[in-house]
Amino acid sequence: MNANRWRLLTTLLWILALALAAWSLRQLPLGEIASQIAGLRWHQWLGWTAINLLILYLAVKRWQILALSTNARLSLAQLFCLRQGGSAVSFLTPGPHFGGEPLQLYWLHRHHKLSLHQAGATLGLDRFMETGVNMAVLLGCVLALLGSTVLPDGNWIQISMVLGASLLLMLIALLMLMRHPRWLAKKLQPLTELLRSVWQVHKAKLACALILSLLTWLVLFIELMLLMSFTGLAPSIAQLLLIMIGMRLAMLLPVPGGIGTIEASLLWSFTVLGFPVAAAAGLIALVRLRDAIVLLIGLGCLAALRRPATTATI
Repeated sequence: MNANRWRLLTTLLWILALALAAWSLRQLPLGEIASQIAGLRWHQWLGWTAINLLILYLAVKRWQILALSTNARLSLAQLFCLRQGGSAVSFLTPGPHFGGEPLQLYWLHRHHKLSLHQAGATLGLDRFMETGVNMAVLLGCVLALLGSTVLPDGNWIQISMVLGASLLLMLIALLMLMRHPRWLAKKLQPLTELLRSVWQVHKAKLACALILSLLTWLVLFIELMLLMSFTGLAPSIAQLLLIMIGMRLAMLLPVPGGIGTIEASLLWSFTVLGFPVAAAAGLIALVRLRDAIVLLIGLGCLAALRRPATTATI
């Protein structure tokens, strides 16, 4: 795809996302959002901030552990800057929260002096584990709710099959890479040998990273419970799972930042569960406020990452 077609596709997806967001917001009592947010007390803001900082820390710490398994010694501050800078690009790029990886690969290779195969392994291991765990947890949540009164009638079995097939394909691809069949290009040999070494020598680090990924999901679930309490609701575990599933599936659609799709998913899930639409408006406002703050942090990291390259050019 050439640059003009990519720009056209990006523009069309942004228009679609904004149109879907506008349609969703028109269904909500926007006048009540300000009063809901203004009613939050300082300890609620503090608790929510602490939970989000923990989520960011767990994600960066997992990456650091996986990086150590490839002999890449990077500080938490360096990886935080890399992660948030790349996430800012991914947020603005059409696709299911991907797009910043090429820049992260460049920064790891150019500014942190990692070889290309080491940088690829460091980045690839983190993204593979994150995506695999996300798919597995989503699949587990859908299967746990199948047949329940909470999950509405729909194509949930087909969704489970798609998630399961995606997870299986990821595992098959990893197995093929690890076995290093002859038809793979010789240029991949350093990468496959490094991955084999990681698997053989650093199983404890891989297990620790996996635990951190699962712990991140637990904290995300706790954050959703907290946000729901801010709206004055106390849903059951099954109801929270349905809301979480809707939001996460919406993020897999190829629109930048899940704009429009997350709003529509929350409107749908609240309608299905019989929750007040005003509460959905408050939750959407809080989620987007968090996203805006994280995006600003990411843009700041992006500017900081560009600085060494500019200096080097001069």
